[in-house]
Amino acid sequence: MRAYDILECKRRGKELTREQLQFFIDGYISGEIPDYQASAWLMAVCCNGMTDREAAILTEIMANSGDMVDLSAFGDKTVDKHSTGGVGDKTSLIIAPIVASLGGKVAKMSGRGLGYTGGTIDKLEAIPNYKTMMEPNEFMSAVSEVGMAIIGQSGDIAPADKKLYALRDVTATVESIPLITSSIMSKKLAAGAHSIVLDVKVGSGAFMKTYEDAKHLATAMVNIGNRLGRQVRALITNMDVPLGAAIGNALEVIEAVAVLKGEVKGELYDICVALASEMTALSMGLSDTEAKAAVEEAISSGKAFDKMCEWVERQGGDSNYLKDTSLFTTAKYSLQVQAPQSGYISALNAAALGAASVGLGAGRIRKGDQIDLAAGILLERKTGEKVEKGDVICTLYSNREDTLSEARQRCLEAVEIGKTPPTKQQLIYEIIK
Repeated sequence: MRAYDILECKRRGKELTREQLQFFIDGYISGEIPDYQASAWLMAVCCNGMTDREAAILTEIMANSGDMVDLSAFGDKTVDKHSTGGVGDKTSLIIAPIVASLGGKVAKMSGRGLGYTGGTIDKLEAIPNYKTMMEPNEFMSAVSEVGMAIIGQSGDIAPADKKLYALRDVTATVESIPLITSSIMSKKLAAGAHSIVLDVKVGSGAFMKTYEDAKHLATAMVNIGNRLGRQVRALITNMDVPLGAAIGNALEVIEAVAVLKGEVKGELYDICVALASEMTALSMGLSDTEAKAAVEEAISSGKAFDKMCEWVERQGGDSNYLKDTSLFTTAKYSLQVQAPQSGYISALNAAALGAASVGLGAGRIRKGDQIDLAAGILLERKTGEKVEKGDVICTLYSNREDTLSEARQRCLEAVEIGKTPPTKQQLIYEIIK
């Protein structure tokens, strides 16, 4: 078998066999197949696509290219959640304790943020002494005792994906649906959960800009997961505006606590209830109605917040910061951004607000950048609300005073104010099962 023949086959739009795909991925990982041939294959896939069968086989091969987490000791109760990334997305901090408090097992490996998309691990590091890395045995013990654990990506999970993704990033092949699908699902399969709930975001602050593309991706991931023996559901959710009011690490932890204490309702609460309900239904064998009722009761009774404190303590964090969020360190400098005119907020560009938060220090442009955990933005007004000229739209926070002016300008550019109320946007467009 030769790489040349595989490239010719894919260039002609033909379906590759398991043997061909295994040969090609193995060869690329080992270095026998060079970058230029892998680049040609990626472009052929990007142009000609893959069948569902091909994409499923590729996902399985990539998942098996490195370490596989064994969660079989927990039976069918293991459940994971993946978001395609957005601005202000702190849902993992909220839904994992909810599901764990109801008997599900959430053994989660999360990433750091890059650009305007925040990372769960960065947010957790805002909690003093929280351990984002654990030895495998300790990680499994935490899941067994508490029902959940969230750590940074450890071990050698899906190395084929890491190598291919780096090449996709520089060959204009990132946007291929089969390649996105196999990248996401290979890591989720390697992480070992029996059930997976996907939050596929669409809008200005998401990778997928149109509903059609988001649905295509969500459907492809659900189909592949089901083909490979996992229970998978996907929610297509709105990311035209940031999720919740907080953008930034410590600020988002504080908002997550407020949701779990029942102090905050609205869009963030609603989407967390929806995601947690799907996870609970899959992991605990409940109907959708039963799962939603259980999730809402876990929040209102305080059971979910208690689980959050237990989880954070188990991973070395100081839960006093959750019980009294005023303990979190605040930024030295702040600046209010005021409405330049009266009217109704017709749009809040999530990507622009995310970029403003990065400028304040809340995110990183390059992987090695240092994050200011106290930096970020608190939105005082959201899309659809009426404002008078001079009303505060948002407040900026940073430990670097020189970042405030540029961030203010970015925020003003992100806000559109019209004379009439805008049409109310959907939060959850569809659930694909």
